[in-house]
Amino acid sequence: GNGEYPQAQLPLEILDNAGTIVICDGAANSYVPTGKPFDIIIGDGDSIAQEIQEQYASRIVISSCQETNDQTKAVNYLASKGINDIAIIGATGKRDDHTLGNISLLIEYFNEGISARIYTDHGIFIPSHGDTTLITRPGQQISIFNFGCTQLSAQGLQYPIRPFNSWWQGTLNEATADRCII
Repeated sequence: GNGEYPQAQLPLEILDNAGTIVICDGAANSYVPTGKPFDIIIGDGDSIAQEIQEQYASRIVISSCQETNDQTKAVNYLASKGINDIAIIGATGKRDDHTLGNISLLIEYFNEGISARIYTDHGIFIPSHGDTTLITRPGQQISIFNFGCTQLSAQGLQYPIRPFNSWWQGTLNEATADRCII
């Protein structure tokens, strides 16, 4: 994504080991100069530097549809190729409205059967439904954002949870064991 380029070890390792890399158009300006491999650049084409457009024209997919953002265009492209386990890097930072929009889209992807996670320098956003087990470490910070669940409980967290009706209510919890069951 065209958010902040990652600095933390985990998102950088994901980039280095990815089988397929799709770059949202504006992110090409920071990713391509790294010299790392990529498969395509996708988006509405409004943010790609001219020299990148010229050099990689055969690897750019332009979608002028304004009903979806570039992240969703990339996710849909991958899903059309049968890739439904997707790590999204660079979806946060720079603009708070884009950050919130990109995170909220995880629910839409999840409802379409796509397993997409957002990895940042500070954490991971993982959509889930039903019983979910997370591998954790004692003291690890965990926040739970509820999108309509009416029965919500957990094991392995410092503070009890319930079906919160505001996003902030499930934040600032902490793992007490090596796994957390929600």
